[in-house]
Amino acid sequence: MRARGARIAVYAVLAVLGGAVAVAGALVQAGWFPLGPLLALGGSVALFYGGARLTGTRVGAAAPGAGWTLVVLPLTTSRPEGDFVFGTGGGTYFFLLGGMFAAVVCATITPSGQLPPTGTTGPADLVKGR
Repeated sequence: MRARGARIAVYAVLAVLGGAVAVAGALVQAGWFPLGPLLALGGSVALFYGGARLTGTRVGAAAPGAGWTLVVLPLTTSRPEGDFVFGTGGGTYFFLLGGMFAAVVCATITPSGQLPPTGTTGPADLVKGR
């Protein structure tokens, strides 16, 4: 039971880090336009993939992806005062769509710790029990 609590705590920390990377990426992508969106997206991808590698599970990438999405989506709306974080440029859409795509890709790839056993030739051997 203790290991389960530690794993949940790691997922919670990854979700908070996802939110922090989202805010940092939102500011960087707008401030340093030519390379800002690439830097922001690279940081997001590094967190998603690193979470998957750290935990060895798909939830390790989904947790920071969920935190990232829950922070980025409210930042896309404008406030009553007229302030907004994201503009309407191509870099903004590259960061938003690329980040969501990266979170899904990192959450669906198989972590390296779950490779098929040696001596099997493919998924059919795993189903047959060889």
